[in-house]
Amino acid sequence: MKTAALIVAAGRGRRAGGEAPKQWHRLAGRRVADWTLAALHSVAEIDQVLLVIHPDDVAFAQELGVAYVFGGDSRDASVRFGLEALQGQGIGKVLIHDVARPLIDADTILRLIRALDDHAAAAPALAVTDALWRGGDTVKQAVPRDGLFRAQTPQAFRFDAILAAHQAHPGGSADDVEVAGHAGIEVAIIKGNERNMKITTPEDFARAERLLVAREQRDKMDIRLGNGYDVHRFGPGDHVVLCGVKIPHGRGLQGHSDADVAMHALSDAIYGALAEGDIGQHFPPSDMQWKGAASDIFLRHAVDLASARGFSISNCDVTLVCEQPKIGPHASAMRASLAQIMALETGRISVKATTSERLGFTGREEGIAAIATATLVKS
Repeated sequence: MKTAALIVAAGRGRRAGGEAPKQWHRLAGRRVADWTLAALHSVAEIDQVLLVIHPDDVAFAQELGVAYVFGGDSRDASVRFGLEALQGQGIGKVLIHDVARPLIDADTILRLIRALDDHAAAAPALAVTDALWRGGDTVKQAVPRDGLFRAQTPQAFRFDAILAAHQAHPGGSADDVEVAGHAGIEVAIIKGNERNMKITTPEDFARAERLLVAREQRDKMDIRLGNGYDVHRFGPGDHVVLCGVKIPHGRGLQGHSDADVAMHALSDAIYGALAEGDIGQHFPPSDMQWKGAASDIFLRHAVDLASARGFSISNCDVTLVCEQPKIGPHASAMRASLAQIMALETGRISVKATTSERLGFTGREEGIAAIATATLVKS
């Protein structure tokens, strides 16, 4: 079953001022709708995004290059039209989001999607912490704030349930949680994010821009650190391959590939910094095409993946743990080999060795262990 995101963008939003509705206003160099779409498109778990627009906004929507459908005279009617347009497409989960919340974060989105594994619906909210009053020109009554929450979007639902709820609802709801409540659907509350603000007034644009600029600066300073560890045992052979360098030795290292324990650890360090698992996930040992493969294939893949994600490798450090062979005489060649594979300066690559003082499997010369660290910086 697929997960879809439905962005409600059919409102007129005139309180924000300007000639066009607020979703088409400029914000930190882009339009509000551009930011909102980018946030949802960045989450790989979302398979499909559908925009609900006003018929007058077709030109704006076409510039976005996203699928769209026309909305209705009210918010709940627009949502219903959007849900009906998604019917028959294998959608199991749907997130319904207000276009005027361009600062929605990926972590909140993922927690909502995962909450649907255990709940029919989930919505982000923040507990009310300010004192509440009821009144007009003067205060008439203090209102207890216990159990009160500020609702946010996206609100997440199992698709069939929320579609049926909207189709049965008479209209006039404030949000989709209210529609779900009328249908008897219990909605789990997920902790929201204070930055996930809704743009309503001209003043909100200034605050949203400050938050977006700060986020962009933070993202540019994204620094990742990954660690890798690998072990290979000795077996028959007359050489070992370490960091792509063939070193004569009385025994060889055993493994599905060429058993380059150093390059394996380094590849895993890069995968780890990207939160992309390890070599086994990308190159399963059960796949015979990798039997005897040169390990530079794995390392190049990890480096290319980092580049595709917008990261450059700042430096890496590899430590080999073994009694034999001696690494020192070959360290410069190893650094040069890694530099060529990774397209890095040798000054950013460290290769060194240590022993385990004759302790453990490396001390008994049963195999070699390698530890690697890689630092990735957002380009």
